[in-house]
Amino acid sequence: MSYLLGIDQGTSGSRALIIDDTGQVRGYGYASLPRIYPQPGWAEQDPDVLAAGVASAITAAITEAGCSPSEIIACGITCQRNTNFVWDARTGRPLANAITWQDLRTIPMMAELAQWSHADERRHRLGYFPGPYCAALHLAWRMKHDGAVRNAADGGYLRIGTSANWLLTALGHENGHALDDSLVQSLGVYDFRARQYWTEWLELLNLPTPVPHPNPSPKERGAMTEESPSPIGRGATEESPSPFGRGARGEGNSFPQPVPTVHEFGTIRVTAANGESADVPVLATLGNEQAALFGHHCHRPGEAECSHGTASFIDVFVGEHVPENPEKLNAYFAWRLKDNRYNYCLEADTTVSGAAIRWMKEEARLFDHESELSTLAASVPDSAGVIFVPAFTGLNVPHNDPTARGTIFGLTLGSNRAHIIRAFLESLGYQMRAILETIEAETQLQVERLSVGGGIAVSDIACQIQADLIGIPIVRPAFTETAARAAALLAGMGADIWSSPTDLPPLPGAYTIFDPTLSAEARDDGYAHWHKAISRTKNY
Repeated sequence: MSYLLGIDQGTSGSRALIIDDTGQVRGYGYASLPRIYPQPGWAEQDPDVLAAGVASAITAAITEAGCSPSEIIACGITCQRNTNFVWDARTGRPLANAITWQDLRTIPMMAELAQWSHADERRHRLGYFPGPYCAALHLAWRMKHDGAVRNAADGGYLRIGTSANWLLTALGHENGHALDDSLVQSLGVYDFRARQYWTEWLELLNLPTPVPHPNPSPKERGAMTEESPSPIGRGATEESPSPFGRGARGEGNSFPQPVPTVHEFGTIRVTAANGESADVPVLATLGNEQAALFGHHCHRPGEAECSHGTASFIDVFVGEHVPENPEKLNAYFAWRLKDNRYNYCLEADTTVSGAAIRWMKEEARLFDHESELSTLAASVPDSAGVIFVPAFTGLNVPHNDPTARGTIFGLTLGSNRAHIIRAFLESLGYQMRAILETIEAETQLQVERLSVGGGIAVSDIACQIQADLIGIPIVRPAFTETAARAAALLAGMGADIWSSPTDLPPLPGAYTIFDPTLSAEARDDGYAHWHKAISRTKNY
């Protein structure tokens, strides 16, 4: 029997999943990943600690599977997006800690970048607005403040990537410096519509400009010549210097080459508890939200999933054509398989969800254990008029108001903590409804059912409230490691075990389906009150 390894390298931990060639789960391992906070607003990760954690998770999965490392025929890696890693191409050693997507050190850059003459093109070209969390801005900060990174760029030996290709460097060997389209896009410097790095944006940020990769497409060749210049000009020049310092002089490709999701990325060494090891080919890489979408088998336009975590992300698969100008949604590469067709998804996130639960527990002290949340919410028939807008960090789609702040409306002397907790769960349902309405408005795709996983999705009452307030069935699979499984399945496609998504085995275990029970009139009445509360929360 052959085995496949899926690695899900996340912000707070790393998972390793081993499945066999029928899709059955055989082994699982997990390693937590501590974050480093050098000063307020900064959030980093130690690359060596991360790699060691992944190695230990793999060993645990091999032990549980009872297989030999040599029986693992392929590996796929999905990883956190916008967290950037930098290392020395000559030695394979880190040049600095990884800067995570939670890091806010680049906030002072935002006002200056907004003055750029082509600033209004960023969302259209990159697929999303590059906020303080964006890897591109973190890399610009490195070039200005970190001499080791700057010297590596000048010398042509700087390598930039996500944890996926860092793992190939730390635990194995890269077959060229490459990542799949979704992860290249997550670095925040790639014009995903033109399918090439955005030279003018790189120059503005003083980041190394990639050398055109071998055999570019005719479209790329035309876009890279002086005879066919970029329509927005040359960006930062000697006559118009960048506010972020002098550009890098070195040659070479610091940034990874974009390639299909299923590709020969290199090898990774896996080791069993007895010391036996093998070099396993890595045949797939993918962004974590894209992996969740793939893992829930959302392969047809209009199919969608919601991952509940620190925030709640809704992704909808849109197929081979991405909307030209989505105004409120993020547009991403979804995946590119062996047929070489580009597929896309749209994404939006609620304001904080898991972070709000932590606030209710640790700061408001509404409960002592997260397991109490569902019990308390179910102890009352409704929120008794209480509306909780958890805009702790602002409002996201469709309002996009970073100035809004968390507010609780409708409190009376009869209100208790159960009403507040239930109102919070209702706030998730209302936000998810607003996102799905925005998706329908901008794509004409109607989501008929929503798959969910992670975080609060374990709560039956939370899922039922979401179904009631959105008005569509909520589908929760019993199996939870959908992203790691997606990485393993994609690796299996690379190894020719399966030829297309329609051939893949179903998720193991049963599904729980939560059908709406609330009348449309009651649903719309509650939604109207939610919007009234939202209007009073904006521009705080």
